[in-house]
Amino acid sequence: MPLTVILAVGLDSWKLTAQSSVLRSAGYVIVSAKTIQDAIDHFKAGDFDLVLLDNSISVENREKLTFLIRASGSRTPVASIVHSSADYHSFADATLGNESLAILTGMGELLAKRSGMSVVKASTRSDTQEPAVA
Repeated sequence: MPLTVILAVGLDSWKLTAQSSVLRSAGYVIVSAKTIQDAIDHFKAGDFDLVLLDNSISVENREKLTFLIRASGSRTPVASIVHSSADYHSFADATLGNESLAILTGMGELLAKRSGMSVVKASTRSDTQEPAVA
């Protein structure tokens, strides 16, 4: 299985560490950037499958960083985490909810779309067994 390398950018060190831990446990390789400049430096030096922008960064700075990524000629998808599901960031390839499951699901869908694959969802039905006869 190929490695998926994520550049996770956030200004809240504690939140970035917790978020990175969740993503690592899901099998992603995470490079963390705690400043906008660190993000730019890491992006220039690395080869990332996705850039994840945390909501601890102002919307204006997330938009600027996305612009810089696009201006470099990169087609790396950018996902922006939002505080509320009512928020939407048109500059990003995806706008993700603030919960771990929403982030993981959204990232998976975005990465699958980028690679041209469909996302296969596992069945959660527990009623596939034959009913017991009394």
